[in-house]
Amino acid sequence: MTRGAPPGWPAEVPPPDAPGWERRASGWLFDLCPADLRAYEVLRRHPAALAYLASGQVSAALAAVQVSLSNARAELREALPPAAVSEVVVALQAERVRLEGAARGVALVREAFEGVRRAPRL
Repeated sequence: MTRGAPPGWPAEVPPPDAPGWERRASGWLFDLCPADLRAYEVLRRHPAALAYLASGQVSAALAAVQVSLSNARAELREALPPAAVSEVVVALQAERVRLEGAARGVALVREAFEGVRRAPRL
């Protein structure tokens, strides 16, 4: 029986236990990682390892965005007009939100690969 996906589950991935969910989840995880990781067959054979690596990649990207947000105004004020600096800050804020969602999705997919199933909330 296929259940629905829990809150925070990535929209691009079918719910756990749906036909083909593992393949789609692996593709989504690979998209969050450097492209060169697709060359490692071990990550295709062991999607829990891929989820582990994707978690680290997303965490590192989130940390980098936070550093950029903290420093952007000071470091870009000489190189860009004020309006452009503000646009960069808005873009970084949006990227932070996207990465926070991706981090939650990776954690849920990783749990699902490890056999954890969560009931969707109504």
